[in-house]
Amino acid sequence: MIETIVKKNVIMACYFTGVHDVNRNETLLDNDILPIVPWLQSIIDTNLQAVVFHNSLHVNTIAKYLPNVVFIKVALNNTYSPNVYRYFLYKNYLDNNTEIQNCFVTDITDVIVKANPFIQPLFINNANCIFCGDEPKRLNNEWMNSHSASLRAVINNYAAYELQYKNATLLNCGIIGGGIAVMRTFFAQLCTIHATYNANNTSLYTGDMGAFNYLIRTKYNEVLVHGEPVNTVFKLYQHSRTDCWFQHK
Repeated sequence: MIETIVKKNVIMACYFTGVHDVNRNETLLDNDILPIVPWLQSIIDTNLQAVVFHNSLHVNTIAKYLPNVVFIKVALNNTYSPNVYRYFLYKNYLDNNTEIQNCFVTDITDVIVKANPFIQPLFINNANCIFCGDEPKRLNNEWMNSHSASLRAVINNYAAYELQYKNATLLNCGIIGGGIAVMRTFFAQLCTIHATYNANNTSLYTGDMGAFNYLIRTKYNEVLVHGEPVNTVFKLYQHSRTDCWFQHK
């Protein structure tokens, strides 16, 4: 583990190799840093502090990204898919680093930071809000309906939530952030959902998007900020935009 002094604002991400990456639909090779170089470089370009949890990067591979990025080596947990296990890592890190005041967590192979989110008036003036990415889709779509089947079967009010918010914008957990008080509570609740209803999930879907949308819409809908200027339009690869905080594909 290589560490630097933790700053009050931090962006966190996970990079796990040797296991199937559901976002890229491939298995990444150990110590292959190329897929996350754009994310790492965007951290440096915006002069931010970041934490990357990983399972295979070598010391000499990551050296050039210090001190902006703290790299923490962890073992995977077979109880959860990597996309779900990351939330337990984030929760524990925030619980054990009391210096942190604000944070974002993002996907790392298809997200880059376009601007420092922590200095934006919209962020500063909405300390009790959760900021997240979204997609130009509605919650009621074929992929989400399949993705949520395992949770729908075990959470009593899940079907009712889907009906209530069927026309709401689909939120994307590839970008989540806010002040430390709301984020600590949010991750504690999200981890409880996964521990209670999604452990040892054997379905074709990880359940991360389903649990995320469910928790946000049922507990945080009144303090939710999503879409522009938090994120560019999902999958439009808007590289030239400078008015958003993050680009997600």
